[in-house]
Amino acid sequence: MKMGNLRKLLRIICTLVIVLCTATAMAACGSAVEAGLPGETPEQAEAEGGPQSTPVREAPENVELIVFAAASMTDTLEEIAELYKTVAPHVELIFNFDSSGTLKKQIEEGAQSDLFISAAQRQMNELEELELIRQSTRVDILENKVTLVSAPGNPKNITGFESMVEALLGENILLAIGNSDVPVGQYTIRIFEYFGLEEEALIQSGVLTYGSNVREVTTQVGEASVDIGIVYQTDAHSAGLEVLDYATSEMCGQVIYPAAVLNISNNVDEAQAFLDFLFTPEAIAVFESVGFSAV
Repeated sequence: MKMGNLRKLLRIICTLVIVLCTATAMAACGSAVEAGLPGETPEQAEAEGGPQSTPVREAPENVELIVFAAASMTDTLEEIAELYKTVAPHVELIFNFDSSGTLKKQIEEGAQSDLFISAAQRQMNELEELELIRQSTRVDILENKVTLVSAPGNPKNITGFESMVEALLGENILLAIGNSDVPVGQYTIRIFEYFGLEEEALIQSGVLTYGSNVREVTTQVGEASVDIGIVYQTDAHSAGLEVLDYATSEMCGQVIYPAAVLNISNNVDEAQAFLDFLFTPEAIAVFESVGFSAV
């Protein structure tokens, strides 16, 4: 081979080697930028265009929130609980519905609970005196009305509270009321006092029956075990009972429902969050649909 041709062949071979080495080096650099070179800090890798990791938020732990609430709130709170599932799916609401007096006693005896909603101030006041509630969380939620309702068909043709008084004095009727430790029963005693009636005399006349909570009174009326009963407006609505009259504030005072997070709660934040939810438009609409009024 001539010397000139040999020189040309060597130049071509050298050029190919240089190109191949350059391409290999560039490919290696690209891989290092993509994966992050050993020894690089996260900040250096990110600055060089490396992948950025997105922090993963842990799902909140499931919580069982125990709510002690007046029996008159049964229907509304169960409906609101369904709404709350979309707000806090990790929270399971467990309700204990009964008379406020019974619930207060259970709390005093150490029953586990996170939130208490009473149908009267008296029970909440007594728990506050015992330092069993978080005072800063106490708030009035709702107002209810005390009503006079009749059994189906109004068998005694009662027209209102004054008509009731006449029938009671004539011993010509059977009236269902709440026990003395039940708020609706306490409101009833005030109504008796307003009209000058004595409970003991009425007991002796055999014209009274009792229920351990407002739902029991409502049931007695609905089943026509009695002629009339004194219950909350909301319970009359839920049971489909005929309302004969409404008690005025002069007769028995205002019926206000207070609520508070309990000192024994293991889920203070969740209890406060649910209590706050009860003031939302969605929850208030449920309460108002059965006759409650927002305070």
